[in-house]
Amino acid sequence: MLTDKRSGYGLVSILFHWITAILVVGLFGLGLYMVGLSYYDAWYQKGPPLHISLGLTLMLLMVARVLWRLINWRKPAPLPEHSRAVIWGSGAVQLLLYIMIFTVIITGYLMTTSDGRPARLFDLMRFPVLIRLGPDGVDRAGLIHFWCAWGIIVLASLHGIAALIHHFVWRDRTLMRMIKPARREQP
Repeated sequence: MLTDKRSGYGLVSILFHWITAILVVGLFGLGLYMVGLSYYDAWYQKGPPLHISLGLTLMLLMVARVLWRLINWRKPAPLPEHSRAVIWGSGAVQLLLYIMIFTVIITGYLMTTSDGRPARLFDLMRFPVLIRLGPDGVDRAGLIHFWCAWGIIVLASLHGIAALIHHFVWRDRTLMRMIKPARREQP
């Protein structure tokens, strides 16, 4: 029930998926909200530390997720009704989402630590400054951060729509495999 089976995902993979989705949407919404704030808004001071802490939480979650995938190497088998195009497309979308999420995390970290101070995770942990960007580098990192964040939201939306099409139109088990953990397989 915890690990992935050939028939479906285990509870750990399912939790990684949905917690990541919630964090990504929350971070995007908070980031979008913060862009429109003026200096005198209360969230002008509260928003960035929360955004940074949630971003660092996402980073730790994504590292754990990759490690989990390496340890729990068995992935669910594609459903027999899926074409090669569907299998290839889902793999490409997953890889692209991982790349964009890590890109947003790295650029966010580089912008946060550009002033020489470590990034803070809810004042519980500090992430040291590894590279200090100059003003041009911060601007470039900001643009990459912004456009990759939008890319993630667009791609994740398409991913969600595809899951709903699988469930309601094609009536296959694609969505249910990411909601209900796979049971122990019979020998």
